[in-house]
Amino acid sequence: MGFQTRLSQDGREVTLEMPERFDFSVHTEFRKAYENNNSARKYIINLGRTRYMDSSGLGMLLQLREYLGGDTSSIRIKNGDENIKEILAIANFDKMMQID
Repeated sequence: MGFQTRLSQDGREVTLEMPERFDFSVHTEFRKAYENNNSARKYIINLGRTRYMDSSGLGMLLQLREYLGGDTSSIRIKNGDENIKEILAIANFDKMMQID
């Protein structure tokens, strides 16, 4: 199963269900997800199925953050396995986004 997007009923929150590989192969879908839901102010990135993330995945998260206003953005990353959480911590993403 690939990339999936869910919009809350009020249209303010988008959940992005990431596939097994969070890499450049999902770049177009990822970008369209936030550009097509530009009324949303909060994004939840669910990494429950993700087993691999590279620098492209990190870059896409940064692009989303900038699109949402940088420091004022609301991004929550959840369900990442220990390896992904370590990658995010090494890159200091915990300083820019909520990581559960």
